[in-house]
Amino acid sequence: MKSVGVFLLDGFEETEGLTTVDILRRGGVVVTTVSLSNNEMVRTKNNIYVKADALFENAKDEKFDMIVIPGGTIEIANHTGLRELIRKYDAEKKLIAAICAAPAALGKAGILHGVTAVCYPGLESWLEGANIGKHNVETDGHITTAKGPAITPFFAVKLLEILCGKPIADEVAESFLIPLIFRN
Repeated sequence: MKSVGVFLLDGFEETEGLTTVDILRRGGVVVTTVSLSNNEMVRTKNNIYVKADALFENAKDEKFDMIVIPGGTIEIANHTGLRELIRKYDAEKKLIAAICAAPAALGKAGILHGVTAVCYPGLESWLEGANIGKHNVETDGHITTAKGPAITPFFAVKLLEILCGKPIADEVAESFLIPLIFRN
């Protein structure tokens, strides 16, 4: 069974964080939500409080198959511990995914040189060294990035496909009413 850590910081975009968790769990992935805010209760961009499964200090050494970083706040790029974890996963060619403002953390970690990546429009300067992609979701090697909130279901289904294969991703997408035409 695959495992994913979803890293949440105060101000995260709830659609990006929680929809991703939902879709991955529907596909049978074990998801651990990890607070980067030194508190189990993490405040979303729209002031909804979500209880994380673990604090960063207790989860940073977990052997996740993938780490996922929702956006909502550019402050995610300033979390030193997360940047170190991103560099570690990159060095091991382990799966890394970020959406919206969160790809800025990948840029600040210095792992995007020569990688095709996307982010929320207008934040491209944070993607240091990246080749800016043209699609809403871009996968280049072990790194997947996406543009923003409305793209979240497609991003999450792509992550599920990477982790569990196309048949499971298609099954979850169909049950979630994501038209196949919009997934390509």
